[in-house]
Amino acid sequence: MSAFKILARLKSLRGTAFDVFGYTAERRMERRLIDDYEATVDELLQRLDSQHLPLAVQIAELPQGMRGFGHVKERNVESVTREQARLLDQYRAMTAHAPAALAVAA
Repeated sequence: MSAFKILARLKSLRGTAFDVFGYTAERRMERRLIDDYEATVDELLQRLDSQHLPLAVQIAELPQGMRGFGHVKERNVESVTREQARLLDQYRAMTAHAPAALAVAA
């Protein structure tokens, strides 16, 4: 049996305590990034209106640039994280000075 067939049969172990690959630094980073993304979207939705929608969409789409494996992914994550921080600062400044507006209907 080839190694890929063995790995395919062990697929049911993903996300469990027996997922040996789940403990790598890259996998822990990926889980942290998911939590960070959810928190970012929650923040964006709190003050979302039609004026802030384009910037909010731009911020929400940033994680699509976190591609690759190993050092390539690390470099992309660092780059996207810097851009996200810059755009979030801009979004926060816009919403801090904006009058109360109606939220965009979901």
